[in-house]
Amino acid sequence: MPVINVEDLTDKDKALMEVNQLKTEVKLQRWLTSKCCEELKDYIQAGVDDDTLVKGISEEKNPFKEKGGCVLC
Repeated sequence: MPVINVEDLTDKDKALMEVNQLKTEVKLQRWLTSKCCEELKDYIQAGVDDDTLVKGISEEKNPFKEKGGCVLC
């Protein structure tokens, strides 16, 4: 897809692009925010047992765990 510099377009071309964008947006299916939030909450709660951000990383699977200490003599 070619890059379009909006500054080089005429006012008519800009208006046509805006109309086309609005036609596309009007076709989108809309959902109630309350329904979306409820579904999102259920999805998060269903995966909480496997969520690393909630549980943390187990010591044996942690790739950043320090392998060993440094000993100075």
